[in-house]
Amino acid sequence: MDALSDILAPYSDDIAKFAGSVTCLQFLSGVFLLNDIRKKKSSDTYPADPFLGGIVLTILSLKMGALMGDEAMIKVNVIGFAINVIFMVVFYWYASEAGRSKIWSKIGMYFTFTLGCLAYANFEDPAKIEFRFGMLITAILVMLVGMPLLNLGKIIETKSTEGLPFPLILSGTIVAASWAAYGISIRNQIVAYQNLFLFFLSFVQLSLFAIYPTNPTEQKKPADDGTPYKKLTSNNSPSKSKANKKRD
Repeated sequence: MDALSDILAPYSDDIAKFAGSVTCLQFLSGVFLLNDIRKKKSSDTYPADPFLGGIVLTILSLKMGALMGDEAMIKVNVIGFAINVIFMVVFYWYASEAGRSKIWSKIGMYFTFTLGCLAYANFEDPAKIEFRFGMLITAILVMLVGMPLLNLGKIIETKSTEGLPFPLILSGTIVAASWAAYGISIRNQIVAYQNLFLFFLSFVQLSLFAIYPTNPTEQKKPADDGTPYKKLTSNNSPSKSKANKKRD
């Protein structure tokens, strides 16, 4: 990896700008999901976790950017926080009363978790905080990115990727690859390995779209001949026809 770092090091600023740009586009890719919700006039069939997780992740990443003194990470996550808050408000607007109750319970859980992480960052040893806080963010990212794989059994059973957010997965793959390149260029192993693993998870999900269609495969039904069942006593039966001829 050192050789690759030497190659990418002169372009680290350009890579950071590209990574920041595609990350902002990834945040905006939630528009496609919200458009589906708008068409259905309900968000109850969709999980709020991507947007709530995005809010938590941007807050923690802002803290990480401050610890690293990385201006690129700070700018990107400020924008990401604002976008995810707006998207969450729209998601909540289309939720039913029961759905809103579930959202509030999740907000409480995510809020408590975020406060705990920020409190931990303030009390941890300054010499160890960057690595340990980075690993914490990595765990959250893996959980968020790998969450669709929990439905892998259903995807294989139905032979359909319906429900998987293709725009989010595609943009996530590009984002992970760009931040991995940035981590390599600045020789930051946490950023590099974190995003290389996320790239692998996103690529696995992306490959599912090449294997299975988005719409579920409809099972072929037997042709309807207009009768509920075949009449065994029908005169068209060969055995009956022969018997009738002999009687004639």
